[in-house]
Amino acid sequence: MSAIFLLDLDFKGTEDSIASYLIPHADGAVLVDPGPASTLTALRRGLRAHGLDLEQVTHVLVTHIHLDHVGAAWELARRGARVLVHPRGAPHLLDPSKLTASAARLYGERMDELWGEFRPLPPERLLEVGDGEEIQIGQLRFVALHTPGHADHHVTYLFEETAFCGDVGGVRRPGPLYVRLPFVPPETHLEKWARSLERIRASGVRRVAVTHFGLYDDAPAHLTFGLRLLEETAAWLEEVMPADPTADELAAQFRAWMWRRGRALGVADEVLSVYEAGNPASFCAAGLMRYWRKTRTLDSSM
Repeated sequence: MSAIFLLDLDFKGTEDSIASYLIPHADGAVLVDPGPASTLTALRRGLRAHGLDLEQVTHVLVTHIHLDHVGAAWELARRGARVLVHPRGAPHLLDPSKLTASAARLYGERMDELWGEFRPLPPERLLEVGDGEEIQIGQLRFVALHTPGHADHHVTYLFEETAFCGDVGGVRRPGPLYVRLPFVPPETHLEKWARSLERIRASGVRRVAVTHFGLYDDAPAHLTFGLRLLEETAAWLEEVMPADPTADELAAQFRAWMWRRGRALGVADEVLSVYEAGNPASFCAAGLMRYWRKTRTLDSSM
């Protein structure tokens, strides 16, 4: 089995927040999700711990183009790496103006502090990956699966017994099994998400690697947990959305529901607080409200 190394990118000076995954090969190394440009120093430090530097990264596999996953890709491309991405994400890496403008509406003056600079990638360094496409890099073989739900341009990379599943695989902290799903706007879609998790599970992988945060050896249980949460979230929306809550009301209700659910599963309050900080209920509620209104409008027009 090939070596996979987790690089903790020390986002905002905290451990276990954003991971990048390093897979060495004979001619250099592959990175899965290089993280934001604001963590380039930590990325370089992690590479050097394995005898490598930025120039030796030959390929960057991007799960999706949110800045916490892809922000450093331009720097690696500038140093010679090829960057692989979903066809729908590629135009935004060539011209990131819409991507950064959308992020700026969320993060305002904190954009530079959180994510750092994001420049366009040179077209010759960018490769689009199709659904089910096999990717051969030296002796390494990956299979790309298009896995929407968190984002329509999301890709999961299967490698040996591991699925690098970005954010569609959820948010998990080291310790007992507990997974949350980042239901962020604008493309959260529960049914698509469920089909994606079922597809990953059906691939027979033994391990999952999630960007937030870690590599886990219980892929079937992890993915089943995510599927159960999707079912319960859909049922919860059926209960609360007919009352037409405001965004703030929905955020408060979602936060309270997730805490009740976590406590029922035996998760300590201090752990739930860490999950809330990394995956805020306000962001999730915004994504779920958009999903509800978009899908219900479509259903009612049919």
